[in-house]
Amino acid sequence: MRRHVVLLRPAAALLVAAAVLLAGCGFHLRRQANLPFDSIYINAPITSQFTAQLRRAITSGSEAQVVEEPTKAQAVLHVTDERQEKLIQTISGGGRVSEFLLRYRIGFRLTDSKGAVVYIPPSEIVMQRTFTYSDQEAGAKVGEEALLYRDMRQDAVQQMLRRLQAAKPVKR
Repeated sequence: MRRHVVLLRPAAALLVAAAVLLAGCGFHLRRQANLPFDSIYINAPITSQFTAQLRRAITSGSEAQVVEEPTKAQAVLHVTDERQEKLIQTISGGGRVSEFLLRYRIGFRLTDSKGAVVYIPPSEIVMQRTFTYSDQEAGAKVGEEALLYRDMRQDAVQQMLRRLQAAKPVKR
């Protein structure tokens, strides 16, 4: 009877080693959001891209339902402010802008449907990115700016979900 010795190829060995290391560090894939309420009403402009992405994230990533009337909701998310800001960060020796600071702000609070119980008092999520600017590449920089705002908005949605997960009534 012959014995076959199986030699791991370097790529397979590397894959096994990576799996062992990831399992040991506690890494896991993102799971479904466990929101502390069954239904939520989002009091924000319907035309907002943030609102649309947040609705999608809640309905696809949790068991909570987004309802169309505040009276049917266990929690009401009031989006009080949504702003994009563009500030000059650095000016070159020739007086031209060489860097901008982009900010994306979301102001919000979370209450019950009657507004009597406050789960999250007035709060703000602020995301910011710095990007270089050149007059010679102005067209490309407009596209880069739009991508940075989109990424900040997606990050803000994920941060909002984490804050909603941690929501508890605030003692007065």
